Amino acid sequence: MAVLLIAEVAGGVLNADATGKALAAVAGLGDVTVLCASAGCGGAAEEAAKLAGVAKVLCADDAAYGNDLAEPVADLIVSLAGDYSHIAAPSTAASKSILPRVAALLDAMVISEVTAVVDADTFERPIYAGNAIQTVKSSDDKKVMTIRTAGFDAAGEGGTASVEKLAAVANPGLSEWVSDAVASSDRPELTSAGVVVSGGRGVGSEEDFKIIEALADKLNAAVGASRAAVDSGYAPNDWQVGQTGKVVAPDLYVAVGISGAIQHLAGMKDSKIIVAINKDEEAPIFQVADFGLVADLFDAVPELTGKL
Repeated sequence: MAVLLIAEVAGGVLNADATGKALAAVAGLGDVTVLCASAGCGGAAEEAAKLAGVAKVLCADDAAYGNDLAEPVADLIVSLAGDYSHIAAPSTAASKSILPRVAALLDAMVISEVTAVVDADTFERPIYAGNAIQTVKSSDDKKVMTIRTAGFDAAGEGGTASVEKLAAVANPGLSEWVSDAVASSDRPELTSAGVVVSGGRGVGSEEDFKIIEALADKLNAAVGASRAAVDSGYAPNDWQVGQTGKVVAPDLYVAVGISGAIQHLAGMKDSKIIVAINKDEEAPIFQVADFGLVADLFDAVPELTGKL
């Protein structure tokens, strides 16, 4: 058996955290070949070659692959698929667009959000907002899957894999990149941060959300938000944690003014330590919290920030 792992590459830069965690998930399935497909991905390919457990790196450096358009990247992956029993990628916005198309072209199902690899044919993934774990056994000749990386430790360095350059396949021309609107921040990226501070509807306003940001800055943490806070306009969409947002599993998750709806818990309940601050002692968030403080967040958070 052999695995083709699609690396997460943005702007020619390897997302080593997401790629390394997906690598750790599939390493037991056989030799792992990493595909870097992007414009100017030579440096990303060299970095991927240093990850422990990588047998070979394929580098497809072409402008057609520079913006994660599903059609050209999927055609490239399908052209390589004959040599591999498994095709995997970290579960990201890009892979969720590309791999369903790959699976359709290969007449296979997508096994999404894999949290455990049982054997070559059997995988586990969460369903019902994370309240149940589904075991999936696939009889497809080629297994196409996305890996929920939050529960895996990233593979370390120490690899010495070779890098092979690939020629681009014909671009089907079914879509074109127009523009990206990219938010920039000095804070850690939400899905890979070791500490996350999230605010909910209880924060009350976009202006008051600054106390959440102040606490996060003291902890060198990423900032998250519940869907209720995002829908109310207190925080941007890319901060949303939950079933319809991002899934995180940091070492420390601080939930401020978040009641703990099941959809939010689905995105953060695998965090190593959960701290909840809420004035409602019956809030569901306290059922999953390791430490809970029943207090008014407008008193507790500034005091905590000041003492830090």
